[in-house]
Amino acid sequence: MKKRSIIALLTLATGILTMQGAGANEAAIEYRQAVMNVYLWNLKPMAGMVKGKIPFDAELFRSRAEGLATATRLDLLSGFPEGSTDEFDSSAKPVIWEKWPEFKGKFEALRRESAKLAEAARSGDAAAMKAQFGNTAKSCGGCHKKFRMKK
Repeated sequence: MKKRSIIALLTLATGILTMQGAGANEAAIEYRQAVMNVYLWNLKPMAGMVKGKIPFDAELFRSRAEGLATATRLDLLSGFPEGSTDEFDSSAKPVIWEKWPEFKGKFEALRRESAKLAEAARSGDAAAMKAQFGNTAKSCGGCHKKFRMKK
């Protein structure tokens, strides 16, 4: 009887740990998607201004550039524990974990470009702001091309 009890307890413990792992992965996905939504919140109006779809507003641009730079200082990489794709609602490709140093490098490039964008926005020079926005958007999109599934 003891052997059956031990096996039952081990089976139950394995099930609980598996559920906790799934819960952790789901929480990580929710976290990274929330951070990406903050990126989008800040990028959208700047993109609209750069493309001429909305009037250029230097103060709004500065505010959103600083918001983006602040958001990129969050630890987004912790939101990508290995295996947090597949059965979860995630657009992350498994290649992220196969090429982790490259993925990390692309995120660090986004951080740098976002900081430069905030600096350009503080200068008030619209041409510099638009040029740096292009560099920042390129670094953001470069990661999406390789590491994100198309929706």
